[in-house]
Amino acid sequence: MSDVAELTRELVSIPSHEDERAAGDAIESWLRRETDATVNRDETGNVIARRGDGDVSLALVGHHDVVPPADRQVDDDGGYIVEERDGRLYGRGTADMKGSVAASMCAFRDADPSCELVFASFVGEEIGGVGARAAIDDGFAPDYALVGEGSTNYTGDDVTDVVVAHKGRRGSTIVAHGEAAHASVPESGENAVYRACDAVDLVREMPFPEAEVLGERLSGSVAVTGIDGGSAWNVVPDRCEVTVDERTVPGVRVELEAVEDVDGVQWTVDQDLPPMECDDEAFADAVLAAARDAQDGDPKLTTKPHATDAGWLTQAGTTCVVAGASETGEAHTKTESVSLDVLDRCYRLYLNAAERVGVECGDD
Repeated sequence: MSDVAELTRELVSIPSHEDERAAGDAIESWLRRETDATVNRDETGNVIARRGDGDVSLALVGHHDVVPPADRQVDDDGGYIVEERDGRLYGRGTADMKGSVAASMCAFRDADPSCELVFASFVGEEIGGVGARAAIDDGFAPDYALVGEGSTNYTGDDVTDVVVAHKGRRGSTIVAHGEAAHASVPESGENAVYRACDAVDLVREMPFPEAEVLGERLSGSVAVTGIDGGSAWNVVPDRCEVTVDERTVPGVRVELEAVEDVDGVQWTVDQDLPPMECDDEAFADAVLAAARDAQDGDPKLTTKPHATDAGWLTQAGTTCVVAGASETGEAHTKTESVSLDVLDRCYRLYLNAAERVGVECGDD
């Protein structure tokens, strides 16, 4: 088994859906033991290491928290089960994203970087980018970042692509207020459900946002995902709440604030995970060349539907792309797994990127 596979198995075996400290400990200890890098563990639990120097900096970025495991992924003592079958590792976090974290760690150790090379594994990605946001607030600001979230088999079979844009997510709530009345005389009140339905009608007619990044199209969406109102069958409701899921794209937002034109309606944003767009074609091309050198297939620039920590980094001024081992449909599943061959491919991709980005990117 390769170094990447062994390290993936080690990291995946450590529970990290409620408490990431043990996984962070393992990452920190490995980096201190295997590299001569400067390694820091911040108060939030992020692990950040640096080595090399140059006019530009490239960060290999991942996260070591995971979503809660399924019952079949945990043993009787609460430990994570890791199994190898048919060239794949199975277990919670194999795809999302401890496999790519392991590949990044090994590439960070082995590269002869042409720039300042940074490794970062964040906590709290699955709950809104807690670790990435804390690191940014504390001054984490690499010029470039290669985020190891999934990009495998996006444009074809057995290929790991390079993502130059992904959607964000804005979750919001519409609250309609009315005046309660007995349902036998509905005209004596103001029906909050009717007002909410008027707002929903507006949402239904709103066009989906679209953007183009380095020639790749990215389409967003907006959908009502829940409605709750009324207290009894014979009472005109005085309150109704509607939840809205919006998938955002770079530079464009659905004008959901327009629902407040309906009498008695208020709109509030509950979560806003930013989209990502790569603003440097030379960087995207350099990583794409690194990806092509790492595999027999023909990777392409593409887009991704899911929000990642790359959104927070982009918002803070870091130029990002995404490339990683997870395939579409693997993350967060009861049968989550990752290909061992693809993990080695990602190791080569990250290694290649570390050795060429400083030469091909940055100021002349």
